[in-house]
Amino acid sequence: MHKIGIIPGDGIGPEIMEATLGILDELGFEAHYEFLEAGIPALEKGLPAMPPITIERVRDIGLALKGPTTTPIGKGHVSANVTLRKALDLFANVRPSKTLPGLKGPFADKKIDIIIVRENTEDLYAGIEFQPHPDIAQAIKVITRPGCRRLCKYAFEMVRRQGRKRLTAVHKANIMKLTDGMFLDEFYLAARDYPDVIADEIIVDNCCMQLVTKPEQFDTMVTENLYGDIVSDLCAGLVGGLGLAPGANIGESCAVFEAVHGSAPDIAGKGIANPTALLFSALMMLRHIGRNELADTLQAAVLRVCELGLHLPGDLGGHASTKEYKEEVIRAAKELSIRPVAS
Repeated sequence: MHKIGIIPGDGIGPEIMEATLGILDELGFEAHYEFLEAGIPALEKGLPAMPPITIERVRDIGLALKGPTTTPIGKGHVSANVTLRKALDLFANVRPSKTLPGLKGPFADKKIDIIIVRENTEDLYAGIEFQPHPDIAQAIKVITRPGCRRLCKYAFEMVRRQGRKRLTAVHKANIMKLTDGMFLDEFYLAARDYPDVIADEIIVDNCCMQLVTKPEQFDTMVTENLYGDIVSDLCAGLVGGLGLAPGANIGESCAVFEAVHGSAPDIAGKGIANPTALLFSALMMLRHIGRNELADTLQAAVLRVCELGLHLPGDLGGHASTKEYKEEVIRAAKELSIRPVAS
């Protein structure tokens, strides 16, 4: 039986975590959960947003499912997400965006199936800032050759493992010739070992323009931390918003799976939060630990609910509560008669 660290987070985090774990339980998944604090609950106790004990427990367990956490803006607090990723060296952030059946929107007719592989520990997110003068603030962009090398290798390996065909490097090497130039050099050096994968590149601003005009042309993209943060949110918007956006943070010995969206404190406690992003994050976790049959079950059930369109959360155009949506996903799985045997 797998042991999994559970970080509910704050805002809508506990609600969508409860729904996600409830669905997994109904589908026959058995695991030992250890609940850990982060975000507002930790801050209210005078602890950092990502407490050291939480980091150490995730390190020991090696696997975690995480809800959204709030980082107060402009108050000197360090992001819980960034702290966890850096402390555990979770260097690859994987964010898929795929068109779902039945959902309406300006890109609903496009066959979008994009994965962003984002560097997760370097770049401007290294957090090296200083203020040499009251009117001047500076931030240092950190790019290392080993960081670029392992990220690109991971991305090429993932493309090959998943049977995809193309990997595109997103950069701004025309302006940032040393930092982004190093990233691009390492990308093409890695590409030599993967002749079966089409390797190409695109400048980040052109990439954004191309994504909102012809998104179906892209397959998998690998990029630095800041660009990846922005472009992956853009891709989420193409397929229905952050409520559908899952994420995986992968390191050499740890993996943390989390919903990409924020904690949405304005709707917390109202029972209307959409758990799909965390559900899809759990799906990625299941595939990571080899539970592909159960992942297929969960994916088929969510797709069925979206296709029917009768019990969707408000951000997907429906009126279902979190509980109603949860129950409909469970019902869909049972109707599809693909309930797996418990682990």
